[in-house]
Amino acid sequence: MSTVGATDDGLGQRATARVVLISGAAALGGFLFGFDTAVINGAVDAIRGAFTLDAAQTGFAVSCALLGSALGAWYAGMLANRWGRVRTMQVAAVLLVASALGSGLAGAVWQLILWRLVGGIGVGVASVIAPTYIAEVSPAYIRGRLGSMQQLAIVLGIFAALLSDAWLAGSAGGASHSLWFGMGAWRWMFLAAVLPALVYGTLVLGVPESPRYLVAKGRLAEARDVLRQVLNMHNDTALDSKLHDIEDSLRSEHQPRLSDLLGKAAGLLPVVWIGILLSVFQQFVGINVIFYYSSTLWHSVGFSEADSFTITVATSVVNVLVTLLAIALVDKIGRKPLLVVGSAGMAVTLAAMAWCFSQATGSGATLSLPGATGIVALVAANAYVVFFGVSWGPVVWVLLGEMFPNRIRATALAVAAAAQWLANFAITSSFPALAEIGLTFAYGLYAAFALLSLLFVLYAVRETKGVELEDMRA
Repeated sequence: MSTVGATDDGLGQRATARVVLISGAAALGGFLFGFDTAVINGAVDAIRGAFTLDAAQTGFAVSCALLGSALGAWYAGMLANRWGRVRTMQVAAVLLVASALGSGLAGAVWQLILWRLVGGIGVGVASVIAPTYIAEVSPAYIRGRLGSMQQLAIVLGIFAALLSDAWLAGSAGGASHSLWFGMGAWRWMFLAAVLPALVYGTLVLGVPESPRYLVAKGRLAEARDVLRQVLNMHNDTALDSKLHDIEDSLRSEHQPRLSDLLGKAAGLLPVVWIGILLSVFQQFVGINVIFYYSSTLWHSVGFSEADSFTITVATSVVNVLVTLLAIALVDKIGRKPLLVVGSAGMAVTLAAMAWCFSQATGSGATLSLPGATGIVALVAANAYVVFFGVSWGPVVWVLLGEMFPNRIRATALAVAAAAQWLANFAITSSFPALAEIGLTFAYGLYAAFALLSLLFVLYAVRETKGVELEDMRA
């Protein structure tokens, strides 16, 4: 088996092509995460018109999938511990296929909401299982880079969704116009998600089960085989040592339950609170407003629908490029420094966006940014995406996949991911109403949260670069 990059971590573990490929297959769940959550971007105005929705109803139709994601994330840990990581990923794929078909064919807004909820459950499950699985099959010395594949897949999914939205809308002459078989282009935006969901379900059929799950279930021979395959560990002494380390970390293993997360610090273990707050801050800086509403936002300040789609796709390309940069840096300079830089940069760029929108003239459909202010807003928005994409986007998923002790990892990650989806729902559903109050207020609020996230990282987050999963502490 060929190796990739560095050859050995000093513990007999090698980064094989196989571990990269199976991590990539698992991370495809992140692609669907990005695709299914961002595909609504190009359909917002068409859905509002098709079902005659007001601002509050539009906000709920856009964000309802996030409630399903919170539910899926909450139960993902339980399913992963009962059925295994691989079977749980397969369940997520089935839910995502069903959601894509149901959403595209919905005849009423309640049907759209129902199927978006189903897809949200699948996304929530995938969002928990992928980083857990990748962390559990990766050597510590490249775990950050492999864990970052989840975020790379997410931003590629966002890019693919926005690009397909733009192409479908352009082909039809508008998202609300009919395309094939008399169905509106916005319906085909949802139906397009069927293909990647089928690919994901097919690929995860070929990945091995997590060695840590196998050890927890007493299937030591299978765990040994997986470690030998994915880490290229052919030294029996090294294999025995690794299995012993995993067994030691799971010595007190019992059926995982929420009570395992309880501690003296406001009812939960400190590491669980840190995971929850990482998740909440990742959303409260407002990143998904850019990816869910940007087409509508730029259209509302004077750009044409076609230009708004183009700007949105360009922003997603920036997001992909800086995520690649983050992958190159996360195991070199560490998780915490990237978060610090990202928080500071987001606070400044969000404040700049708030100032730009304070210069806007008109209101509602007549809102516009005078002179060069529109260009400044575009630059600030893309700089904001750069700072998020190189830090809080990938690094939070890396940390959530690795920061918890083995015995509580799946359960704690599920709780943290559920908190993330609820925070995402709060931000996404509230944006239309906040925008009616004023975009200056909305972006000023997100800037304040970015500043708070900086203080949180400086005082609460600890570095995990190079630490073995068996050595993580609560």
